[in-house]
Amino acid sequence: MISAQDFCDLLTDRGFTFASGVPCSHFGGPIALLSDQPGRYVPAPNEGSALAVAAGAALGGHRAYVMLQNSGLGNLVNPLTSLVMTYQLPVLTFTSLRGWPDPTTDEPQHEVMGPATPGLLDSLGAPRHLLSAHDGVAEFATVLERAERDLAAQRAPFVLVERGAIGKATAASAPHEVGLPASEAIRIVTDSAPDAAVVATTGFTGRDTHAVADAPGTFYMQGSMGHAASIGLGVALTRPERTVVVLDGDGALLMHLGALSMIGGAAPANLVHVVLDNRVHESTGGQATTSATTSFPDLALAAGYASGAVCADEEAVRAAMGRAQAAPGPHLVSVRTLPRTGTIPPRATNALSTPEIRDRFQRDLRR
Repeated sequence: MISAQDFCDLLTDRGFTFASGVPCSHFGGPIALLSDQPGRYVPAPNEGSALAVAAGAALGGHRAYVMLQNSGLGNLVNPLTSLVMTYQLPVLTFTSLRGWPDPTTDEPQHEVMGPATPGLLDSLGAPRHLLSAHDGVAEFATVLERAERDLAAQRAPFVLVERGAIGKATAASAPHEVGLPASEAIRIVTDSAPDAAVVATTGFTGRDTHAVADAPGTFYMQGSMGHAASIGLGVALTRPERTVVVLDGDGALLMHLGALSMIGGAAPANLVHVVLDNRVHESTGGQATTSATTSFPDLALAAGYASGAVCADEEAVRAAMGRAQAAPGPHLVSVRTLPRTGTIPPRATNALSTPEIRDRFQRDLRR
């Protein structure tokens, strides 16, 4: 293992002064350190945007690198192949190896992409290097030397990072916020719409939902971050007689904001889009999102939603949910929530397989 400080320092010493990425717990240390240095790190909404930002920095004359989770490589492929490779831009990408080499040691959503990661990069002609958990500073320096030779040859190198290869660092404390505990907000929302079909986004939201409001009519997402609203739209359009509640997160929604316009254009009368906004990517270590400068209700209204509201207490959430179910939608309810404390509940797939989640959800929709 190398320390987060050594990771950042070795890259800085080699002239890499600009970074972007999407949070992964493997890179929590470097992201925490870089985020305390203005201008050094851009938190991107998704992996493709992170690579494009780094490509822009490269065009601007800076040496840039990207940090991301291999589960998001699919979001990266288009700008990788049609931008970075096509224009031969010198961008270095660090990718965590979730679900590799043994997918059974990680969460279910990594079962496919974990083993496929090396072969996928090979199929694209992207050179890859490995930073192992037992590697030290000298080995990392050697990896960087090899990657720099790839960059000099106008190729797009990847460094695949094993779990535990990079140490942690303490992020700056977030300012005190008002709001509800996330589990309490979920309980209030589901109590306010007891007959709704529910789509719960990946990460801690799904875990809390399973702990406090499990029901056959709940679809728990494993992975596919950013697509809860789109899944909910598909359910709402095919089951117009049923209220559909999407339990989304601020970081997840920011990944694919275009879904708001798609939903506004389709105008499903039965969709209630609830965003639990705690301003951090909590399941990857608490890295800040950019929701503090974003108004989700205003975005939703501009995209064609019927209404948008911000809530910070139980009374406001219940009132907003009542209004949303009393008038044709789609509606967006943004709930201010607090960072979680204490023990995090287990994921739904500890009790149910993904096919079981699918089957009971479909049975409930047919009732």
